[in-house]
Amino acid sequence: MREFERKPPVEVGDIRSVKIEAMGSSGDGIAKIEGFVVFVPGAKVNDEVTIRITKVLRKYGFAEIIE
Repeated sequence: MREFERKPPVEVGDIRSVKIEAMGSSGDGIAKIEGFVVFVPGAKVNDEVTIRITKVLRKYGFAEIIE
């Protein structure tokens, strides 16, 4: 029996403080919120930034830096 997909832990408009853990192939920073991957354009590894979620898909999301 398959487990139901978890609902993403963020919604569009959420504001979170995150640490960028990795870089994506297109150069976006990657943060994780409760294991959920969020791409953050303009961020570098080890940056600690405040982000606003701009788009949420099933397996990952996107955010913009606001601070």
